[in-house]
Amino acid sequence: MTLQVELVSPERILWSGEADMVIARTIDGEIAFLSNHAPFIGALGIGRVQINLPDGGVVRAAVHGGFVEVSNNKVTVLSDVAELSGDIDVARAQEALRRAETSAQSDANAEELGAAKLRAELRIAIATAA
Repeated sequence: MTLQVELVSPERILWSGEADMVIARTIDGEIAFLSNHAPFIGALGIGRVQINLPDGGVVRAAVHGGFVEVSNNKVTVLSDVAELSGDIDVARAQEALRRAETSAQSDANAEELGAAKLRAELRIAIATAA
């Protein structure tokens, strides 16, 4: 039995289909969902979502906040901001990382800069994952 999965951002449905497993990073840590998982709702932080397909393929996305809900073999990822690995502009992410690292040395808003750095690092990691 497979899971029905939807990865949704405010702009559009990024991905929809069947999967064997979904892995997401909640604010409490990473969690994997398989068929017949107990109902679950969790808040997402800055992290990856990995969707393992029945044919052995993998869909990866960088997610920046939102929620994941699991019920009746359906996983819905409602993200504040999300990008599929193939949609990520690596050069832009590397520039964002450089700006965050440079600003961190002189700016007092360490929390916001830390989050910007984490988002950029995640985008680079997702886009370059094998």
